[in-house]
This record gives sequence, C-alpha cells and structure tokens, in this order.
Amino acid sequence: MSNLTKGLILVVAIIAIGAGLVVWKKKVGGQTHESFNSISREEIEMLLADVAKSNPMILKRLNDEPEMKKQQIDNLKQLLAFASQAQKEGMTANNPNRQELQNIRAEISAVNYDREINKDKGSMPPFGFITEEMVAQYWGQDSQPAPGKGFWASTMEKIGLGEAAEVRSHEAEFQDFLETKITLLKQSSPEMKDREISEEEKTQAKDVFAKIRIYQKEYETKAASGELDKAFVGKVNLQVKLQQAQFLARIYSESVAEKMKVTDDDIAKYITEHPEVDPKEKRAKAQQILDRAKAGEDFAALANEFSEDPGNKGPDGVGQGGLYKDVPKGRMVAPFEAGALAVEPGQVNPELIETDFGFHIIKLERKLGPSASKEPKADGAAPATPTETYDVRHILISTNYKDPDKPQAREMPVKEYVRAKLEEEKEKKILDEIVAANNIQVPSDFTVPAVTD
Repeated sequence: MSNLTKGLILVVAIIAIGAGLVVWKKKVGGQTHESFNSISREEIEMLLADVAKSNPMILKRLNDEPEMKKQQIDNLKQLLAFASQAQKEGMTANNPNRQELQNIRAEISAVNYDREINKDKGSMPPFGFITEEMVAQYWGQDSQPAPGKGFWASTMEKIGLGEAAEVRSHEAEFQDFLETKITLLKQSSPEMKDREISEEEKTQAKDVFAKIRIYQKEYETKAASGELDKAFVGKVNLQVKLQQAQFLARIYSESVAEKMKVTDDDIAKYITEHPEVDPKEKRAKAQQILDRAKAGEDFAALANEFSEDPGNKGPDGVGQGGLYKDVPKGRMVAPFEAGALAVEPGQVNPELIETDFGFHIIKLERKLGPSASKEPKADGAAPATPTETYDVRHILISTNYKDPDKPQAREMPVKEYVRAKLEEEKEKKILDEIVAANNIQVPSDFTVPAVTD
C-alpha cells in the first residue's frame, strides 16, 4: 500500500540498521514475533528520544503542527493494524514469512548488541570485532555433541529421532536461511527471478550469518541474566516489533491491493453522480469549434484562438496553429492517433476525439509515411530506415480538473482525479475497518520533547 508508512518518521527513525546487512538475515532463536495491536506511551516517547538525536527539527514540527502529530498516530495505527491482520490470517505461521520474522529479531538484536558493547572501541564495520577464530569456532560446534549428551543421543537428535529432534546443525540452519532469503528476494525483485547466487555471495552470506548468530546468542544470554541495561533491551524489542510490523504490513497490503482497485465503471458512475466534474459543458464547447472547422473556417486560426494545449505555443509565445510535424507512429495516445489516421490529408475528422486529456478536434495534414524531413547523410551514405510519421493539427479543449480541497494540487485529467479520489476513499475505508477489527491502541497523550535553540 503506497501510503501505509508514507511520512512515518517515528518508525523510520528507530528501525534504521546497517544497510550492508539487510540482504543477509537469519533465524537466531528467540521469540518469533510480537503482538502488534498496541504501542505504549513509553515506547512512543522512546521513539521520540531517538528522533531528538537524529533530527530535532522534526520534533519542532510535531510540537508546532497538531495535524502532523495526528497523522503520525494514524500511520502507526495503520501499520500495526495490517501487521495484526496478517498475523490473524495465518501469514506468520509458515515459511518464508515465519523464518523472516525470526531473521528480523536475530539481526536487530545482533546489530544493536554490537553497537552497544563496542561503542567505545573506535570505528569498525558491523561485527568488526568478531574474529576469524570466533567464526571458525562457531562452525566447529557442529561436530561436537550437545552438552550433557552422549554420542548416541546426539546422533539420534541429528537424524531426527531424539527427544529434541528440532535441534539442527548450524550448517542446516544456514541453508534454510539462504533458501528463505533467495525466495524473498525473487518475490520482491523481478530482475532476481532467474538470477543464480554466486559462490562468493554464498560465502559472504555464511560469514555474516555466523557473526549474527554469535552476537545473538551473547545478547540473549546477557539479557536473560539481567546483565544488559533494561532500557537498551526495551529499545531492541521495540525495534524488532516495528521492523516485523513493517514486513507483515507490506505482505498484507499486497493481499488487499485488488480490493483497492478502481474500475472504469466506478469512474463513470462517479462522474455521472457529480455534475461538478462532468465535462459535458466542455464537450459542448468542443463540438461548436468542430462544427466551425467542418464548415471551412481556418483551422490554424481556430487552434490559436481556442486550443488549451500548452504545446501549441512556440518559444516566442506565438501560436503554432495546432501543428505537430513528423509525429512518429505510436507516440500519441491510441484514440488520438486513430482519429488522425482515419481521414485523408486535408480533412477534419468529423467526430470529437476524447482522451484522458480532453476533447480533440483533429485535422490530418500529411498521411503516414517516411518522415518529410528525412535527408541523405552528408557523407553520401544511405539514410537510416525512415520512421513512419504524419503531420497533424489539433485543438484541445482540456478536461483537467483541480481538486478544490487541495489548493496546492496540480490540475489533472478528470478521470485521473476521480480515480485517485476513489482509490483514496477505498483505502481509507479498508484501513479504518482493519484498525477497528484489530482493536489497535496508540496513545495520543505522549509528550513531544521541546527543542531548544
């Protein structure tokens, strides 16, 4: 959904993570996903504290512009509602979604833990303090039996017959990770559909995967034992929640996209029911001009007097008589081109031609053929294969419409305006229904920190 998180500065401020790690994320234990139907006042104020560090001017706007604050609350509700609905409809239960939710928790925990424990050690790339020996030890653990288990119990578990059959080797988990990430990449990027992952990319992914697992385990162990600051752990959990919510919201928005489509019949019905946007008066004006052109009046003069086509004015502001020379076949919208080529040179099409831009009165000057301006090359070489073109004059009576509720909006074709309006209404209706159905709770009484000059 295009507007789901548009302008959602509170979320964007806190979920930003190392760009180099976005592609390679993997399950690292812990809870799979959160409950998404609420966010607390304390959590919002935690977001605002991060905003204060990164962009204090946004806080000033939130304090000065109540409408902006309201929009942020609405956007948070919509985000959480879509995530909750996705959860309700079982989209979190199966792979690749289930595993990607675990990936998100693993990466965010590991990245934040890396920053926290190494923040005073100087500049390093993500996971730069994890040594090759630590990575090698991680992979070497696959060959060791689990603590407190004998060889037979460990072997039975590895082949899936022991009491902890779900325990899997690091290598097997990495393969699951790789398959999941490739699946998601191909789903989101058409250009990835037939692309094979190189051995070098697999090696890089495996290295990042191991480092995430190493720090994820350290983070979970210290968080469980109370060794980490509670505020830090709370921030990590909030990042996980919001990142998972964005992932689920995107998935769910794709599933409801069809419900938000507006048909040509919807548009026609709206125009019929709203005379203020009905272009019938402009049609009548265009018909009068067409009648004069058919009666033999000078077409170029009529074009200079009545045409609302911006392209009719030359650099000096003088009208061009509505002339377009050497128009390549296929450049103009289909109804216009069909109307132009339906008559002989010198003739005015006896019918008004309607497009999304308005009503066109059309006169063909030169029929389809090689470009009239095509000349042999100066070096005597044969000219390139000529493009089929035609010359045409036209008068446009625009049906563009300006939304009276949006003074800063541009004029647009009436059908485009109606389509956008109906899509916005459908989107709002669906969003409101989903927010209500999931009992989304976002407080409005949070405090926005004051910005000092």
